[in-house]
Amino acid sequence: MASDKLTVEDLLSFPALQLSVKAGGAGLGRSVSWAHASELDDPTPWLLGSELIMTAGLAVPATGAAQRAYLERLDDAGVSGLALSAQLHMPVLHDDFFRAAEERGFPVLEVPLSVPFIAVAQEVAAAVQEDARHRLGAQLQVFGSLRWLVAEDLDTPALLRRLERLSGYDVYLCTPQGRPLLPGVPVPDPSVLPDSVDAPPTVPGGFVLPVPAPGGPAGFLVAYEREGARPAGLAVAQHIATVAALRLAMVRNERETLRRQGAETLAELLQEVLDPEAARRRLARHSIEGETVLMVVRHTTDEALLHVLADQPHLLLTRGEDRYVLGAPELAEAVGTLPVAATGMSRPFRPGAALKVAQREAVWAASKAAESGRPVVRYGDDLTGRWLPDDPAVLSALVENVLGEVLRYDAAHDSQLLVSVRTWMERDRRTEAAAAALHIHPNTLAYRLRRFGTLADRDLASTGALSEVWLAIQAAGTLGLADRTV
Repeated sequence: MASDKLTVEDLLSFPALQLSVKAGGAGLGRSVSWAHASELDDPTPWLLGSELIMTAGLAVPATGAAQRAYLERLDDAGVSGLALSAQLHMPVLHDDFFRAAEERGFPVLEVPLSVPFIAVAQEVAAAVQEDARHRLGAQLQVFGSLRWLVAEDLDTPALLRRLERLSGYDVYLCTPQGRPLLPGVPVPDPSVLPDSVDAPPTVPGGFVLPVPAPGGPAGFLVAYEREGARPAGLAVAQHIATVAALRLAMVRNERETLRRQGAETLAELLQEVLDPEAARRRLARHSIEGETVLMVVRHTTDEALLHVLADQPHLLLTRGEDRYVLGAPELAEAVGTLPVAATGMSRPFRPGAALKVAQREAVWAASKAAESGRPVVRYGDDLTGRWLPDDPAVLSALVENVLGEVLRYDAAHDSQLLVSVRTWMERDRRTEAAAAALHIHPNTLAYRLRRFGTLADRDLASTGALSEVWLAIQAAGTLGLADRTV
């Protein structure tokens, strides 16, 4: 043989077989792992790839289109070539069949009637014994990869590179949607992914295998024969898929542990029970350093947030309907892609700083985002809110002085005086537009404005009173006292 791998061309050189090429001569370099006789119209579900299929003709359809489809099925399954017995039951082979073989470089051989198929199979079996010993050795070494995970603490890319060297394959991993499955491992061309996990594992030049996980496959492993290497076969590729599944479980467990620790850290930061130096050390463990912001995200789920944040460093804590996210300001771009979600972001601060002010800013900005329909509002974007003091005592005094009676009236009567005035002012005091937004008659809104003015002891026709009321409404929003929506 010209190389360590048995090829179709090598079989032509065996005098006892007397094989001849009828078509597809460009593919004579294809490797042969086995020779098997089949009279099935579609034997591909039972093939592993690199087989030489032998047929007496019963499997070959009668029409040109069907013959072409038969040949293409074999080629798509990674079959090395097709050996046809001369005479016997062979139908007339049409031009479509031969054109397909030439186009695809798929060898079509003829076996003389005097040479039984068993003779071809025996010659192939004898020739591949050395390759079988190589595959067994590779399998034993790849099976030892579980020990590497523990003893050498290899990261995922290093582990896969070692498996590639042993197996003779270039390995790719992806989710069922074609996204990265493990960090540092390239994804394959999505066109090679099967429609079903039950599809045959063989593809031209390699294998596509599901990566097992509880509840169904986590994704797919694609293994292509590497040029100049000796591929170790399907069993080794399957074991690599199992190793990938184990590594994925470890990565997910590490992420979940890190996420829980991050939630605990963020809870302690919000309670201000950590001193600045301890806070900085905790954040550094989560790769959070440099300029940092706190975000409050509403109308979404933990799963959706974790998906868009992916591998970006962050802490996530759920409190009721609010999701608190701490990380770099750039996270807002990813969070802003969430449909329906409303996100408020604090001003940047240094890691380890107290979060009470940042929390008030993020809560206020989230309320503004929900009111305006904007996906992200950054504290300070609002021309009025940026001038409010940070001291909650000062804000509370302003709200009590201007809106105290209104808030108590709304609570006692389940009315909407405050939200009505806020909506009216947000729409530049256009009564018709505000009434439409509130789904009430303009006369009803006019009554509410008068009632508000009486309770607040403020004349809304006065510029001074109007400014004071607007600032008080912004302060109430910062304190979370004006979150009622229409």
